Amino acid sequence: MTESMLKKWARPALAVTLASSLLLGACSSTTKEETGSGDGAASQGATTLKVEIFDRGNAPAGYTITNSYLTNLVQERFGDPNNINVEFVPVPRSEETQKLNVLMASKSEVPDIVFTYDSGTFNRYAEQGGLTDLSGMLDEFAPNLKKFLGEDTLAYGQYKGQQFAIPGRRLVLGKYAGYVRQDWLDKLGLPVPQTTEELYDTFKAFKESDPGATGGRVIPFGVSLAAAQYEPLLWSFIEPLTEEQRYTLTQQLGSSDYPTLLPGFEDGLRFMNKLFNEGLMSKDFGLDKDKKQLWQDMQNGLVGFYTEDAGELYFSANGGYENLQKNVPGAVMTPVDAFTNSEGKHAKPAYAPNAMYVMIPKSSKNAEAALKYLDWMASGTNLFDIQYGIENENFTLVDGVPVVKADATQEAKDRIYNFGDIAIIVNGKFAGDDVKNESAYIAQTPAAFQADMRKSVEISNVDNIQPVRFDHPIAAEAKYGNALSDKFEEMIVRLTMVKPDQFDSSFDSMLKDYMASGGQAILDERTEAYKAMSGK
Repeated sequence: MTESMLKKWARPALAVTLASSLLLGACSSTTKEETGSGDGAASQGATTLKVEIFDRGNAPAGYTITNSYLTNLVQERFGDPNNINVEFVPVPRSEETQKLNVLMASKSEVPDIVFTYDSGTFNRYAEQGGLTDLSGMLDEFAPNLKKFLGEDTLAYGQYKGQQFAIPGRRLVLGKYAGYVRQDWLDKLGLPVPQTTEELYDTFKAFKESDPGATGGRVIPFGVSLAAAQYEPLLWSFIEPLTEEQRYTLTQQLGSSDYPTLLPGFEDGLRFMNKLFNEGLMSKDFGLDKDKKQLWQDMQNGLVGFYTEDAGELYFSANGGYENLQKNVPGAVMTPVDAFTNSEGKHAKPAYAPNAMYVMIPKSSKNAEAALKYLDWMASGTNLFDIQYGIENENFTLVDGVPVVKADATQEAKDRIYNFGDIAIIVNGKFAGDDVKNESAYIAQTPAAFQADMRKSVEISNVDNIQPVRFDHPIAAEAKYGNALSDKFEEMIVRLTMVKPDQFDSSFDSMLKDYMASGGQAILDERTEAYKAMSGK
């Protein structure tokens, strides 16, 4: 690995600060172009409610992130009847935490509704007094929202018994599935791999035989520096844990549990090192944090196996599978659950039941309006309409389940292009109940892919490793989380790419640095928290 590559890959840890902020909640007159609202919204004397929205840079022609079908729907259904101008404040998705820190520290720019997926960021804001306590307001201003989320989900937004965030409700808890080129297996007369050992043998066969006739460009194991590519492998090497080990040795950095200190983590990295040095995985994975290169390689028919978010391959919005089959006629990807642990289980992480943390800054003077907005979203058909669009244009109802129209016009698709960034009270498409939700999730893919889609979702729910949750935040995780997540990724890159005879010394050195940079502080605090919780 060259120094230039490391410099390109590395990024400095973010310095996180939270200062007291002041939101101007004065009445104002705003234009349709500024708010994306209808003509009746910009009335003199109306309250302005500022709502954060992710800007992914993908607005269709004719729309902007703040002026679209969905922003207008919000204004017309919620804003106008309540004499509120809903103003969406764009935040770049790739810089969400950094930008949110800046907004929260500002004197006048922070929206009334902000959000983050990072539990450490939420806990830090709550601890430092930057958030509105919603404990006594939900029953009065958001009864529908409270019922929709339920007590289990709401508990994730509490800090020391007070409700400082509205956690989005996560509908799909399974994370990952694997995908293997079935046509390559068939050509070589190989079975679908069912264990890590069989998968390794499959990788070697793919490299040696190049069944896709790639001219030596074959990538047996497609990897990027994204969690969906390395987590299934690494967690499958974790040894069986006692309750005490799960609570004390796990490190939560951001919204995910990290296995850095768990027994077996080193073995997982050693296996990645073996794959890399034998030329069995993506060689430039350390530069591919956004998965663009992996997806390009997969769609060009170079990748024999990879792991991904369950079903991601099949969604028409991504076009991944469709493009692969267009570029490589006869290409077939089969969902597979191949990584196995020492007990023979297909262990893999699962999501907690909460999604993003939706927060109202303490400086907001519109907390009541903000809660009413979230409650409106949980009422009637509003959430459904935001997520699914218009019946017979975006979807049809089949046995009460919305099914995306395969022949939907581009205009119809553009209508709800960023529904997930508007529907912030839920992660996943809500169709009415658990059964309908799963059916609707699968129905978002073309009919030809739905059997494999269902299988990938089933795989994601096998032998799940549930997140570990204390009854209170771990302060050291909020303090050191950003820096340590960077160091964790650096460990993966360096230890995968180092020469095998340098692995042990490199691992020891990097782990020592990790522990000195906050890992030890987290371990100490979690150990004390476990003693207090368990009475030991």
